Amino acid sequence: MNAELLKFPEKERLPDDSLRTLENAVVRLLKSKPFYGHLLLGFRRRVAAGQYAAGVTVANGTPILSIDPDRLSAYPADEQQALLEHGIKHLLHLHPLRGRGVHRLTWDAATDLAINPCIENMPIEAPRPATFHLEAGLAAEEYARLLKPYFDTGNLEGDGIGNASQNRGGHVGAGGEENSSQQAAASIDDHTIWSEADSTPECLAEQAVRDLVREAHRKAHGEVPEDVKEVVQGWLTPPTIPWRQVLQQFIGTAGRIGRQSTWQRQHRRFQYNTPGTRKRRQLNLLVAIDVSESTDESPLRETFARELLQIARGRDSLITVIYAHSRIRRIDQFSSSQAVVEVFHGGGFTDLRPVFAYAHEMHPLPAAIIYLTDGYGPAPEQMEFPTLWVLTPDGQKPVEWGVELRLGDT
Repeated sequence: MNAELLKFPEKERLPDDSLRTLENAVVRLLKSKPFYGHLLLGFRRRVAAGQYAAGVTVANGTPILSIDPDRLSAYPADEQQALLEHGIKHLLHLHPLRGRGVHRLTWDAATDLAINPCIENMPIEAPRPATFHLEAGLAAEEYARLLKPYFDTGNLEGDGIGNASQNRGGHVGAGGEENSSQQAAASIDDHTIWSEADSTPECLAEQAVRDLVREAHRKAHGEVPEDVKEVVQGWLTPPTIPWRQVLQQFIGTAGRIGRQSTWQRQHRRFQYNTPGTRKRRQLNLLVAIDVSESTDESPLRETFARELLQIARGRDSLITVIYAHSRIRRIDQFSSSQAVVEVFHGGGFTDLRPVFAYAHEMHPLPAAIIYLTDGYGPAPEQMEFPTLWVLTPDGQKPVEWGVELRLGDT
């Protein structure tokens, strides 16, 4: 196993191999805990210099790993691995999305207390239940209830941790006595990016994490660390989410541009009167329909088309529909007010690549791509457009990236 096998996108590299620390840490995980290593390979990586070495979140339906290479390099190798495992467990437990309605500091500390005791080699300054004379093994919500008196009167404008100094990783060290509780619970990974999860409905985030877990489980040949077996099994259990709901939520996240302040919506991280945000939505969507012989099922296509157009009519949208098999056969474009249901019959074999090549040539670029297909055909190795693979009941996801949705799921 070597770093070349990781296939990190070249465009995400920084000069002088500044991300080699991350690549080496992932290689070590692939050797010692392959499930975690393969999970990390499924994240979209983002380099972000800041206060923390690493952080994870879900943004627009995509799991994100945010890394500051210099701060990560400041930790010994075993602690680097522990920090990455820490972020993985936050995502496995959907911590970035589960804290709605809980004071930020309380939820940040509670989630760390829930996962840190079972991670070997965590930095000594990482918060642990014993610091607050609490038992290990509780859920984050239970820790949040027990920690509430410590943080619900904290500073809402900042981290609520006073003027404490920062150590090697950029996290908070010792400070004044009046802030001792906050300092003891200060996160050593970046929880501020969890606010980006507001862009993703929980149902869609669950589907994205489920896809990530399924692929890592397959590549690790079913080998899963003992302490996460139960939660992983939960992700592997077939979902009970209606496919129409996932489709609706995916479209709901597409094309969100900009934010503006509003006092009409309370910010989810605070229980006090603070400005929330109002998102301005603009939908520019590319819909691809596989018309090869393997998906030539009129009722299935018609059901999908009717549902898609019903959702689109509720939005100010511009929709491009591409009918393709091994090549593009037809392209239609219409606004939501002009949307009509039409089914095009084709034939031949499937090649998924021409649709994505066309997407790169569109002006403006699509906010997202929805592809109805059985998945049996070549596809690009990577893609920056958020993609929803709408698969036939017996179809397969053609690549690791994108969110999987199977028609016929309950």
